[in-house]
Amino acid sequence: MKNSKPRLVMLITTDEQRRDTLGIYGCEAISTPHIDSIGLQGECFDQAYTVSPWCMPSRCSILTGMYPHSHGAYSNFSGDPLDPEIPNLYTSARTAGYSTAHFGKCHYERVRYGTFSPERTSASPGTRDYYMSLGIDHLALQDDKNVSIWQYDDYSRELETEELLDAYRRKAWNRKEGGVFEFPGQTCWHPDAWVGRKAREYIDEWNGERDLFVWLSFSGPHYPIDPPKEYLARVDQDRLPPIQKREGEWDHGERIHESSYHGPGKIDGCGYLETRACKDYDEEYWKRMRTHYLANMALIDEQVGSVLSAANRTFGNDSLIMFTSDHGDMLGNHGLWGKHNCAYDEVLRVPFLMKRPGAGGEGRRISERIQTIDIFPTISDWIGAGYTGVDGVTIDETVAGGGYEYTLAEGEGYYCVDDGRYRLVRAVVERNDSPVYELYDRIADPHLYNNLYRKGEFNEVFERLRGKVEEQTAICEIL
Repeated sequence: MKNSKPRLVMLITTDEQRRDTLGIYGCEAISTPHIDSIGLQGECFDQAYTVSPWCMPSRCSILTGMYPHSHGAYSNFSGDPLDPEIPNLYTSARTAGYSTAHFGKCHYERVRYGTFSPERTSASPGTRDYYMSLGIDHLALQDDKNVSIWQYDDYSRELETEELLDAYRRKAWNRKEGGVFEFPGQTCWHPDAWVGRKAREYIDEWNGERDLFVWLSFSGPHYPIDPPKEYLARVDQDRLPPIQKREGEWDHGERIHESSYHGPGKIDGCGYLETRACKDYDEEYWKRMRTHYLANMALIDEQVGSVLSAANRTFGNDSLIMFTSDHGDMLGNHGLWGKHNCAYDEVLRVPFLMKRPGAGGEGRRISERIQTIDIFPTISDWIGAGYTGVDGVTIDETVAGGGYEYTLAEGEGYYCVDDGRYRLVRAVVERNDSPVYELYDRIADPHLYNNLYRKGEFNEVFERLRGKVEEQTAICEIL
């Protein structure tokens, strides 16, 4: 289905977005016509999976087509940044004659968590230069909402000039806000509006002398969940999906997120509570969180629409466009807030839409399982750049082969492997620094309530899935 090289290749990503926040995947609480249009005119993938429930390893895998154990940037918290010597989307595009531009979040090196202060924004020596060294020709950096208030990037420097940085910092650091608040400034200065504006202006002003690769990388709806006030009215609260949880599911021990629920836990949302226990969020909070999260998605959809319009003005229909997210968020399902160490579909199953050059008719739904490591080889194949040594394959090859027999997600002390029916997850948890295993039958138990680990009749399934991880990772030390 591939013809000549497209003049524009655009990868659009969000951060921590659940797939059920888009109309094309069944969301009724907000309208997302612009993002949906990519799949409605192209392809909508119903079973796309991230390869990590953390930002940095997932993004580095999108960039390189490698699992975290292969590229080595496997943790948000420790380890090395992505090696600039590893071929990536930027260098591949450059090889094929494209200029490269990135707008928004990169996060290819770990953030210095624990070193920041509520009173100031610190310098980030070398970060921008490091990102540019990966093959980016033009960079407008907004490197995560939190990071922009912790250390200077292109966005926070402009926000400071507008005298808005202090107000944004105060909101984000205020634990009483619980990471959910209204953006304290004009809509045009919201991080996702800034990213959309920078991309739209750049594409509108493109001189057309070279083909262009763009990564449009929104840092929302990742927390702090901070839509401008007017977007809250776009959410139909009567159509918010119900929170999926089961009474007493955390009362039996030997579960990875027992401490996340009962406290003191380390999953993202625990940090806003004195008890560090997700169980202490009430129903009103969960509703407010979900409303703000969807309002942020309404803003992002609007920005995507403006950038797609600019792309059409400059490049016509000669564009390859992909849309996905690095991972999702629990948003209160199972009583949890965040994604750390999670193996639920709310986190691992991501939206994935693709529109090929010239597409514009009726789209198609694709049920075969793909992974985000397929993005690099797919784009490289489209633009005529060679590639070797990657873990992914082109999306067309994946689909033609019936999809992945096994999907794998990884991170520091964590793995999850899934054969389409059974899902095995292993994580080192903070309460005892030893691995905890969970095994689920996704057909009999689609919401993953009943841990089958230690049930003798499933020993063969357990050993088969664990063996598949060892086969794929060569028993990598990070696992």
